Amino acid sequence: MRFIRILALGLLSCLAVGVRAAEDKPLPAPHVKAKVSCHDCHQKEKPSTAAVPDEACMICHGDYPAMKALTRDAKPNPHDPPQTATHVSVTCTDCHRQHKPPVVKCLECHEGKYAFKVK
Repeated sequence: MRFIRILALGLLSCLAVGVRAAEDKPLPAPHVKAKVSCHDCHQKEKPSTAAVPDEACMICHGDYPAMKALTRDAKPNPHDPPQTATHVSVTCTDCHRQHKPPVVKCLECHEGKYAFKVK
């Protein structure tokens, strides 16, 4: 029941900025608990399909060096990929999608090679 109230608060914050919040697009519980609004991530007042820039994630979660340090025990470290053309274009939201289940972008090319759980 508490989760439903928290979820409702998150949806109401999206409605407050004029965004049509659908029940199939809830925020994860940590973002709801932190009272993150749609504008906080999308950086637009009415973000119908606005992409979330990495900089918006970094405001709360830290930059790439901070993420690299946080996940340093993961082998391989998903926040420290090899510096190649295919790895440079990976963004935070490629894996950490907030209105859909997370994915492991690495597995698109390295299927079955790694066992990551995206939070």
